[in-house]
Amino acid sequence: MRRSSLATRLFLSATAWVVVILIITGFILSSVYRDATERAFDRRLNLYLRTLIAEVATPDEPPDHQFQSLGEPLFELPLSGWYWQITRTDSEKPEVRASRSLWDKKLPKLEDQGIELTPAGIRIGYVDGPEGQTLRIVERPVDLGADGKFLVAVAGDASEIFDETRSFDYYLGGTFAALGIVLLLTTIFQVRFGLAPLKRISEAIAAIRSGRAERLEGDFPVEIAPLARETNALIDANRGIVERARTHVGNLAHAIKTPLSVIVNEASSHGSDPFASKVLEQAEVMRNQVAHHLERARIAARVTIVGTVTEVAPTIEALRRTMEKIHRDRDIAIEVKADPQARFRGERQDLEEMAGNLVDNACKWASSRVFIEVIVERPAAPGAGPMLRIIVDDDGRGLSAAERAQVSRRGQRLDESKPGSGLGLSIVTDLAALYGGSLSLGAAPIGGLRAELLLPGL
Repeated sequence: MRRSSLATRLFLSATAWVVVILIITGFILSSVYRDATERAFDRRLNLYLRTLIAEVATPDEPPDHQFQSLGEPLFELPLSGWYWQITRTDSEKPEVRASRSLWDKKLPKLEDQGIELTPAGIRIGYVDGPEGQTLRIVERPVDLGADGKFLVAVAGDASEIFDETRSFDYYLGGTFAALGIVLLLTTIFQVRFGLAPLKRISEAIAAIRSGRAERLEGDFPVEIAPLARETNALIDANRGIVERARTHVGNLAHAIKTPLSVIVNEASSHGSDPFASKVLEQAEVMRNQVAHHLERARIAARVTIVGTVTEVAPTIEALRRTMEKIHRDRDIAIEVKADPQARFRGERQDLEEMAGNLVDNACKWASSRVFIEVIVERPAAPGAGPMLRIIVDDDGRGLSAAERAQVSRRGQRLDESKPGSGLGLSIVTDLAALYGGSLSLGAAPIGGLRAELLLPGL
C-alpha cells in the first residue's frame, strides 16, 4: 500500500487505535490484577494478624505459645521473608517478641514512615526486610487497657506479589500481541473489502478509457452510487460536446468554402490581370490555411472521445490494398509486417488518416517499393502504457536533414510536380501530438525516406 493511498491511511489510523487501546487496556488489566493479588496477600496477612492479636489478648497462655499458634512453617525458618513481631509500647523499655524467622532482626514500623491508619484500624505498606527483601507488612496497634498497649505486625515476602503480577503481565502481553495481530489482519481485510467498490470503479473507468467499455455498469454501494451516476453523466456530456463540435466544424467548413470558391472563380475570369493573380495566390493560401485549421479542429474534437480502440493490422492491410489500386499505374510493391496484437488507443478514422498520409506520400516518391512495419513497444516505466510504432519506408531519392526539417513545416512542399496541398505531414504531426505521440523523419534502410509514427497503444 502506498503511503498516500486511502487504504494506507485507514490501515494506519486503525493500527494506531488498536495499539493505543490494547496498551491502555493492558495497563488497566495489569493494575487490576496487581490490586487483586495484593488484596489476596493482605487477607492472608490479616488472618495471621488476627491470630496474633488473639494470642496477645490471652495473657494466661505460656510465653512460647505464640510461636506455635500460626501454623505456618515459614515463620520458623530463619530469614525466610515471613515474619511477625509484637512490641509492647506502653513500657519505658519496649518489650519485643518476634517469630523465629526474624532471628535477631527487627521489623521497621509503618508508623515511623508516616503511613496513616485505615478505617479498619490497620496500617499496610511495603518495607525493606532484614535481607534486603521487599516485604508487604500489616501492623495494628492494640490497646488492652490494664494489660498494656501493643503494636502487632505481620510481614510477608512481596516477591510473591511481584512474581504473580509479572507472570500475568507476560501472559497478558502475549495474548494482546496475538490479539493485535488478529485485529490488524481483520483491519486489512475490512479495508480491502470496504474499498473494493472503489477499485471496481477505477477498473471500470480504465476500461472506458481503453475502449473495453462505454459506461460504468454494475451495482455500487449507496455511498459510491452517486459517483458512478455522475461519471456516466460526464461521459454522456463529453460525447454530446464532441458531437456538437463536429457539427460546428462541418458547418464552418461549408460556410467558408463557398465564398472562397466565388473569389477564385471571379479572379480566374480576369485572366492575366496582376491583381487577379495576387487574389488567386492569396485565396490558395487561405484555402490551405483554412483546410489545415479546420482539420485540426476536427481531429481535436475526435481525440477528446474516450473509450475507442482500433485494431491496427486490419487497418494497415486495408490501406495497402487501397494504395495499390491508387498507384496501380506505377506498379508500386507495398509490403506489410504488422504485429497482430497491435491496437491503437484512438479512432480508426484518425489512424487511417495518419497512416494513409504517410503511405500515400511514400508511394508518390518511391521508385518501386514501400515497406510498412507495425511494432508494439512495451512500457519502459511503471505505470506507463504500451506504445505503437508505425514505420513507413520507401526506396525513393530520400531527403537530406535540411529538407526533412523544411518538409515538416506546415504546408511546405519541395516539389510542386506531385499532387496534393502539402498539408499531409503537418496534419499527421498535429494529430499524433494530440494523441500524445510524435512523427519523425529519417533515412530508410532501403534507400529512401523513413517516417516513424509513435502512438499510444493498448
